[in-house]
Amino acid sequence: MNEIDRDQYLIKDEPYYRPVQNEVLMYEAAYDARMPVMLKGPTGCGKSRFVEYMAWKIGAPLITVACNEDMTASDLVGRFLLDINGTKWQDGPLTVAARIGAICYLDEVVEARQDTTVVIHPLTDHRRQLPLEKKGELVHAHPAFQIVISYNPGYQSLMKDLKQSTKQRFGALDFDYPSADIETEIVAHEGHIDKETAEKLVQVAQRSRNLKGHGLDEGMSTRLLVYAAQLIGKGIDPQSACRMALVRPLTDDPDMRDTLDAAVNTYF
Repeated sequence: MNEIDRDQYLIKDEPYYRPVQNEVLMYEAAYDARMPVMLKGPTGCGKSRFVEYMAWKIGAPLITVACNEDMTASDLVGRFLLDINGTKWQDGPLTVAARIGAICYLDEVVEARQDTTVVIHPLTDHRRQLPLEKKGELVHAHPAFQIVISYNPGYQSLMKDLKQSTKQRFGALDFDYPSADIETEIVAHEGHIDKETAEKLVQVAQRSRNLKGHGLDEGMSTRLLVYAAQLIGKGIDPQSACRMALVRPLTDDPDMRDTLDAAVNTYF
């Protein structure tokens, strides 16, 4: 891999991220130690944006993999492909990251099968190696390489959880929705709306989060609030924007929709 290959994974412009506690300091220390990091928190609370921000701040390339149940180990490490000249080896994203010294971010890692995630084990201990068994090669990770994984603990089950042998290879940072004042700041900035409107959106979201486990699997995420704010910023009236971006994606239950619509009407 040459320098041009590494540069294409660098984040050029600063992603907007509003620190909530000491997560930036903790991550920087973990990166300096090349400790694998696990980010745990509800959907849409800023985990992926945090990784992008830290990659930009550190100046490290970032390779993101959206995990799913059909993903195989070959999808991560690579495979032989047929072309006009025969077969050639194609590195997977994990192998590319290990070679060039990138942060490899496995998003929603519990969605992948456990026999797939096991391939990261040799990279997450003192060995920092990746065996390419089909190719007969042992890749020694670049000194700057790091693995970051994320998942939503609220969706854990016996079938979809990480093995202890995987969990105990990572340091962990807990994420949650920000406090009301910080979330208002984020929504106003990302949605390009005034603070007063952003504050009302956050109050609607807090109402929905109180219903988690009482008809809702999850409350309204910060991501959904930004969507609603963007619609409002485009001239859509707040009630319609909230119905489209906040209420309708969250539930199909008529009674729960009425409850959430009532919360919207209370503030708008």
